[in-house]
Amino acid sequence: MLKEFQEFIAKGNVMDLAVGVIIGGAFGLIVSSLVDDIIMPIVGAIFGGFDFSNYFLPLSSGVTADTLAAAREQGAVFAYGNFITVLINFLILAWIIFLMVRGVNAMRRRLEREKEAAPAAPPPADVKLLTEIRDLLANR
Repeated sequence: MLKEFQEFIAKGNVMDLAVGVIIGGAFGLIVSSLVDDIIMPIVGAIFGGFDFSNYFLPLSSGVTADTLAAAREQGAVFAYGNFITVLINFLILAWIIFLMVRGVNAMRRRLEREKEAAPAAPPPADVKLLTEIRDLLANR
């Protein structure tokens, strides 16, 4: 079983997947920072200087805090502002992944067109000679 596991891990697809997951996690942090530190403050400034991430509705009477973190410690809250921030984060990630897949697909189509347009290489001399011998024998 250990040998079979080593063969599984040694396959290129598993390593590619591992690298993709690691890069995806790092990329997710970059997008989260983009949304939290750049986009949402601009959106907040446009709509009156508020921070979306701290918008919530208390679901119990014991919640009196002004920030989401403090309100969550006091009781249940409906954190719609945080949801909006996460939704924008997802939309940016989805858009970037769409653009990446679109670019890869365009590159594949271009490579396929180039491969189809390239003239076929002439067969080697020995294959050409064997083909001629075959044709001569077929004509007899």
